[in-house]
Amino acid sequence: MEELEILTFGRSSVDMYPEQHNVALADVSTFRKSIGGSPTNVAVAAARLGRKAAVINRVGDDAFGAYVRQGLREFGVHDEFISTDPDLLTPVVFCELMPPEEPSIYFYREPRGPDMDISVADMPMDAIRSAPLFWLAGSRFAEEPSRSAAMAALEARGRKQHTVIDLDYRPMFWDSPEQAAEYISPSIDHCTVAVGNKNECEIAVGTRIPDEAADRMLERGVQIAIVKQGGDGVMVATADSRTVVDPIRVPVVCGLGAGDAFGGSLAHGLLAGWDPAEIVTRANAAGAIVAGRLMCSDEMPTSAEIDHLLATGEVPDRVIR
Repeated sequence: MEELEILTFGRSSVDMYPEQHNVALADVSTFRKSIGGSPTNVAVAAARLGRKAAVINRVGDDAFGAYVRQGLREFGVHDEFISTDPDLLTPVVFCELMPPEEPSIYFYREPRGPDMDISVADMPMDAIRSAPLFWLAGSRFAEEPSRSAAMAALEARGRKQHTVIDLDYRPMFWDSPEQAAEYISPSIDHCTVAVGNKNECEIAVGTRIPDEAADRMLERGVQIAIVKQGGDGVMVATADSRTVVDPIRVPVVCGLGAGDAFGGSLAHGLLAGWDPAEIVTRANAAGAIVAGRLMCSDEMPTSAEIDHLLATGEVPDRVIR
């Protein structure tokens, strides 16, 4: 683990993707399963781009927990920071591709996901302090003891370079938007990079207007603020520059996972030291590729596939190494 480059903290799940599109979930006859959970997918996406990645997480003592561990190892992601909960089950998530562009998501995490049981004592603080890039999802603050563990990790990190907060607002994890704002917003003061869509920015900094959201994050010490604007592209702002990267139009097969592919490529670009506009341009392309495919972790793009899309405007129909 001395070569670890990227460490993410968040949830893992088993995601079930329907093989029939524009069909109500009750009428779907077959599914394909894959590893899911946003921070887990980000680690997989970064590993696909050649980075040494690991995940801090907790799964159930069940067959799906074993599946997550095995799958991560096959993707080249270290699993030694994944603990096992003796009582709670590994979460399962179903999506309904109706429509594919905006799928509905159904989380099965009752009575709660094991990832919410991660405590301060479970956190590998030495690895958190030393990792070149640490990626934290806003959903970590939804419940205790995960909430305290997340804040302790940020405090231990000491706003070291490449401390990233994915604002990651999932309404089903919270009692209200106000509760989410109360706990997600303070994390910005500990991070060097913040990324979220307009809804997530409104939760974190009180506005969904991209320029205002970027200004508020930069005023709080963030070095790079990224605001996803859907069909209007992605804004990336620093103290010295502001760029809107145009969206890439592709036929959407499944809208899930595009943001995680964006995140993995973003992490890769930050470590590579690229210009922020180039980082977001390539991350945007990575997200478009996954949007044009059914699966998420299994179909994260390679660097060559990102190059292909940017050069041709077409999602590769085969894996390019």
